[in-house]
Amino acid sequence: MESTRPIRALIRGLDALTVLNLRNGATVSEVAQEIRLPRTTTYRILETLNHAGFVYRDAADDRYRLTIMVRGLSDGYDDEAWVTQIARPYIHELGKDIVWPVAIASLSGTSMMVRESTDHRSPLAVERYSAGFRVPLLTSSSGRVYLAFSPPTQRESLLDILVRSNRDSDVLAKNRPELMKMLNDARMQGYASAVRPRRVSDEVSMAVPIMVDDRVLAAVTIRFSGAAVPLKLAVERFLPKLRDTAQKIRQTFADQQRDPPHQQTPRAVANGR
Repeated sequence: MESTRPIRALIRGLDALTVLNLRNGATVSEVAQEIRLPRTTTYRILETLNHAGFVYRDAADDRYRLTIMVRGLSDGYDDEAWVTQIARPYIHELGKDIVWPVAIASLSGTSMMVRESTDHRSPLAVERYSAGFRVPLLTSSSGRVYLAFSPPTQRESLLDILVRSNRDSDVLAKNRPELMKMLNDARMQGYASAVRPRRVSDEVSMAVPIMVDDRVLAAVTIRFSGAAVPLKLAVERFLPKLRDTAQKIRQTFADQQRDPPHQQTPRAVANGR
């Protein structure tokens, strides 16, 4: 039995910050709908965040927006930027080898954000996703593999937010048995897959985690046509190469953490200084 109970007001405040992070501002009603709370309660939460300096209410359109203070919450944690710098050559090397588009993505709020991709270099990319593109946690292979390999406490926190969402992409969070079976299967197999229906041929994606100690730093993903490459063949052909690329990124990341080039900080390395 847990020794402490979660502070619900804090969770609700973080939910509101997450919604604002995913939008270019939002009204009280829009935030209330997303986090499924009464409008009056949501208003108090937003005004509390406003008083603390993390959001402001724009008089021009009556929408709440994040302030620069939110960025301070991530100071000292810049692994995503650093790992992107490290991963770039490995991602492009894999892309040249398998031709299909490859990407690396990491958690951003309650979605996965593409940090680097080979889409614009791949002749087989039907749609080209650039850095900054977001995909849902529950319907993408990168999101599924992230949840599958995350520590239980982090996974439960994310699922608690998603289960209150009214987005179609998050509906699976309400079917916990099916979701946990899918995540357990991914953990047993060492990878996650997802299918995106398309008119001509379904697009299949496959992702493996980049693990650092007990946490998922990011996920390496490949997308391909289900008609051209059946999943069973993709597992045989692509999975070992995905795992090898993830291991190279993990090892280089660990080495540079242990002995940073020229004793630079991760932020300096990520910025090329």
